[in-house]
Amino acid sequence: MALAPLATVTDAQNLGLVVPTEEIPLLEAYLAAASAAVRDAAGAPIGQTTSTITVEAEATQSLHLPGPPVTSVSSVTVDGAPVTDYRLTSGTLWRAGGWSSDGTPRRVQVTYTHGLPEVPSDIVMLVCRIAAATLLAWRAETDGSGLAATDIRQERIGDYSVTYGGDGRITELELSDRLTRRLARRFGGGVGLVRSR
Repeated sequence: MALAPLATVTDAQNLGLVVPTEEIPLLEAYLAAASAAVRDAAGAPIGQTTSTITVEAEATQSLHLPGPPVTSVSSVTVDGAPVTDYRLTSGTLWRAGGWSSDGTPRRVQVTYTHGLPEVPSDIVMLVCRIAAATLLAWRAETDGSGLAATDIRQERIGDYSVTYGGDGRITELELSDRLTRRLARRFGGGVGLVRSR
């Protein structure tokens, strides 16, 4: 199931982007792609959703669930067998006897609701800005070639020559390393096991 974009056409318009009716499908596609890029960098869906994850767990008591905040857990199985002797506390599933009684890794499947009930305004703006930059790149050439990676740094006409930039980005959808790290710190982190004694 695809997640809804983190920002809408209305959000982009409210931020000042003028979009003719015939460009709305393009903007919707760019908002979806920008949302996917931001979620990928964040390591989390950001907006509230229900997910099912499967992880290998060891003989530890705590299993950290990704994509905070975790608001509820609807089912947990260990190697396919349902379990109910767990407690959800601060985004972590805690089980007194641990997730494996004999120290052998177990497959734990968790279905849970997590993420923010409302997408933060700075994330909405970020997604809109990425989508707007992509739309402007598309508008730059009537044949759509404005979407191609052409970071021109120097151009000469006599004996034609062109030099392209080397910042490593291919499209407007690629986030900087700094922004990726910031999003990962704010929202992300994968599944983690916490040992307790």
